[in-house]
Amino acid sequence: MATLIAYEDASPSADAELLNKACHGWGTDEKAVISILGHRNATQRKLIRQAYQEIYQEDLVKRLEHELSGHFEKAVYRWNLDPADRDAVLANVALRNGNRDHKVIIELAFTLSPEELFAVKCAYQCRYKRSLEEDIASHTSGELRKLLVGLVSIHRYQGNEVNLKLANSESNILRSAIEEKAFNHEEILRIITTRSKLQLMATLNHYKDEHGCNITKHLKDDRADEYTETLRTTIRCMINPIKYFEKVIRNAIKKSGTNEDALTRVIVTRAEKDLKEIMEQYYKRNSVPLDQAVAKETSGDYKRFLLTLLGNED
Repeated sequence: MATLIAYEDASPSADAELLNKACHGWGTDEKAVISILGHRNATQRKLIRQAYQEIYQEDLVKRLEHELSGHFEKAVYRWNLDPADRDAVLANVALRNGNRDHKVIIELAFTLSPEELFAVKCAYQCRYKRSLEEDIASHTSGELRKLLVGLVSIHRYQGNEVNLKLANSESNILRSAIEEKAFNHEEILRIITTRSKLQLMATLNHYKDEHGCNITKHLKDDRADEYTETLRTTIRCMINPIKYFEKVIRNAIKKSGTNEDALTRVIVTRAEKDLKEIMEQYYKRNSVPLDQAVAKETSGDYKRFLLTLLGNED
């Protein structure tokens, strides 16, 4: 359930001309940029970029990057990239940052289809001249490296077939490893990184039925090391992406100082997919509408742009 309100009768060439006017007048007309791009879907935005290039022999994304600034510029930049290219950029930024954000890699692995993930990896290699797996491996080590590289390396089966006998067996394997506090056991890594999403769900549902709680409860460790926390995050994202993304947003705007990167990432990547469901989950969890919370924690053109993507321009 998307929140994006896209106007179907928009003309790419007319939009390109209006955007050029917005960028070349007396100061940039940010409201015009928002009113156009905030109401165009991915296909329309691609056609606008093509029209802009044909008319003005200039890259629209680079023009907007030059004209805008701050968190607003970053949000508009990511919104205007093709989805696969955008995800490649998000992954690269997450790996390059001093405080690496492995959530981005997990999101790619469990919210994209195998074909979409393959497209991201192709875009990554085209843009950075290295493979995504290569960069993950160079920025991680040990079991964490095995987990994250494994998540993006596999082409998961997407069909509906589920082997309940296998789910029972692998649920017991997981439990044995967890009882031994062997959270980095090769069997845990194998199951999490290779099984289809439906097969994994069957295994984890069986685990919950047998032991009375989600596996993430049993994966808590006093050491709270990076690998264990990443493993728990991986499972949460796979089990319920809506609740997972709600928590990402909640953490982004509840902690001291807003995490604009995380907030922008979720809104920009989910606005054309399931952001309405994430908004509903946010309200259910926090008793505050998400657009109201975003308006409180952001300002200026950045706020107006995010609210537009959330379907609220009041």
